[in-house]
Formats: sequence, structure tokens, C-alpha cells
Amino acid sequence: METIATDDEELVLRGVAAEDAEAVAKLSGELGYETSTSEMKARLEGMLPLPDHHLVLVACLGNEVVGWIEAEVVRHLQSSPHTLITGLVVKEGVRSVGIGRRLCAEAERWSQRRGVSLLRVTSRMTRERAHRFYLREGFVQTKTSAVFEKVLSTQGG
Repeated sequence: METIATDDEELVLRGVAAEDAEAVAKLSGELGYETSTSEMKARLEGMLPLPDHHLVLVACLGNEVVGWIEAEVVRHLQSSPHTLITGLVVKEGVRSVGIGRRLCAEAERWSQRRGVSLLRVTSRMTRERAHRFYLREGFVQTKTSAVFEKVLSTQGG
């Protein structure tokens, strides 16, 4: 992976580790998904090691995790495989210096190595700053969707 330099530190992208749980949880809160460190640690431990179709990278400035991206290859009957970015966040205060761009570029390369030629991301309609970012990065808005959820019981039956 490539590194970039910011004002005084070098940005390093690497695979997520269980030890990143606290930082990843805090950044998730910046996305509006409040999560405790213990919940995030349990999630990470349940995911790691990641299967070949799942990517989670963290961006580090020095020893600090300042961003992350999660993506996975999605296969459907009705369409060709694509990679879906399921989450991307950069810490407030270090945005607009190229960290999100580097994370997206690495997700692109990762997808291409898996023979996938389409990268997709969904974004809430209210996240106008994120929309501008994706447009600058070469994404094209192709649809507007409604999201429906149904809460299920965790008990069988």
C-alpha cells in the first residue's frame, strides 16, 4: 500500500486489528453510529480474520487511527459482482487532506485484484458533504432509494 505525507506525519493504511476497537468505535460515532468499545471489539473479533471478499482498512497518522473504510464484494443473481463500500469515515479535523481519497483508492485496487469492475457506495440524503466527496472521486449518482428495515427476534422460531 502507498503512504502519503500530511503536514508533519505519514499516513499509513493497514488492515484493522482488534486493538483498533476504541478508535474505530469513536470514528463510527462521527458517522452517527454510536458504539461502545466493547461492542466494537466483539464485532471485530467476530469478523477477524476477514474473508477474502471483505475489506476493512484503518488509516493511521503516527500511532493514531484517523479513518477507516469497510467494503465487501457483493454477488447477486440479478447483477454482476460489485464492491460495496459499507462504511467510510475520516476524523473531523483531518478531513480534506487526502485520507478519504487514499482509502477509496485502496478499495478500488482491492476490488480490481478480485476481478470486480464496479465500486458502489450508498450515502444518506442528508450527507451533502459526503456526496460532494464521492462526486469528486469519480462516483456517479445512479439512483435514489428508500430503505426499509424489519427488526427480528434473536430467538429461533
